[in-house]
Amino acid sequence: MNITENTNVNSLRGEVSRLSDELKVRDQLVQQLSQELFRLVKGNNQFMPQPDVSERHKAEMRMLREQLQEVEQQVTFYQQQIASRDREIYQLRQSAQETGDRTRMLEQALQEMPQIYRRKFEERMIPVKEKIERLQRENRQLHVELQSVSYRLAVKTRRNTSRVDLPSFARRLSGPIPSFGSL
Repeated sequence: MNITENTNVNSLRGEVSRLSDELKVRDQLVQQLSQELFRLVKGNNQFMPQPDVSERHKAEMRMLREQLQEVEQQVTFYQQQIASRDREIYQLRQSAQETGDRTRMLEQALQEMPQIYRRKFEERMIPVKEKIERLQRENRQLHVELQSVSYRLAVKTRRNTSRVDLPSFARRLSGPIPSFGSL
């Protein structure tokens, strides 16, 4: 054997010896704890099954089972209510979504209304504008014809009467005509 193997064997023997000592100490502690536990159990009658206590435990267990069943029923009831409300919430969300979509569509239609009314109004105004233009042309033509007829009538009446009717003023004042120069 060489020196490194020898030191490894020595260190392993030392480790084994240390672990063996620890194991003995633990065995002693386990022995002491078991004796103490035995002494406590032997001196305490509560660890031994007692018939009246076991009946009481059975009654308590029965009562706890009944309570557990009631709680399970309540849980089932609440789960059904939750499922029902979940369906209702889902339906309300769908309804809200549909309402929102309709609202957006109506808002868009409202925003487009002025242009639609303007376009419709312009379409309706085209025949009205055409009629106004036609009436204005007719009016101008009639005005020209009226002036022409008036002019011809005036010329005709002048030819028929060469004399102009002027009013005659009678002289009522006798004497000189007053002068207003000194005023």
